[in-house]
Amino acid sequence: MNYSKLAFTEQIKAIQERMGSRNTYDRVEKMSFREGLTGVEANFIGHMDSFYMASQGENDFPYIQHRGGPAGFVRIIDNETIGFVDFGGNRQYISVGNISGNPKVSLIFVSYPMQARLKIYAEAEVIEIRDNPDLYDLLRPDNYKFKPERMLIFHIKAYDWNCPQHITPRYTRQEIEPILEEQNEYVLELQKEIQNLKNKLLQVGS
Repeated sequence: MNYSKLAFTEQIKAIQERMGSRNTYDRVEKMSFREGLTGVEANFIGHMDSFYMASQGENDFPYIQHRGGPAGFVRIIDNETIGFVDFGGNRQYISVGNISGNPKVSLIFVSYPMQARLKIYAEAEVIEIRDNPDLYDLLRPDNYKFKPERMLIFHIKAYDWNCPQHITPRYTRQEIEPILEEQNEYVLELQKEIQNLKNKLLQVGS
């Protein structure tokens, strides 16, 4: 897997040459080969509750879609394959339709708290649940209410970590609640101490 070699077309290389960055990225191309996902990428994907997917339709326009679910809904099948159960939604089926004509997609997973982005080139495969129930058992989320329609499998061709610049840290309610709970407990303890002090002052004054 070599993300740079796949990403840098001749047109892109020409622009890099003109802008003075080609020598740097030529070295990157020669050094960025990876043998599939490592534990770092697998762990990162396993904690994500959403990602963005770009596909291309018959109209030659790219289509960007946000996909979400419970944390870890995208499962690691092996170090070159990931997948998830496609939940019922607005029934437009734009991504599924695009993939049926052109399986090449781009994915990007963003962790706002970690200020990290993982970008992936992949070829997508649509698999009906009835055609592979064992795979469905592997991919189906636990303790989550959903209506399954199909499975989407991604055969990874290349991936790379993106620059964290301009990723503003953001946190979900679930991530903030433990911090707020500890803070609220501390505030309650302070309020009790203040009330106790007030009571003692009243006793002294009487």
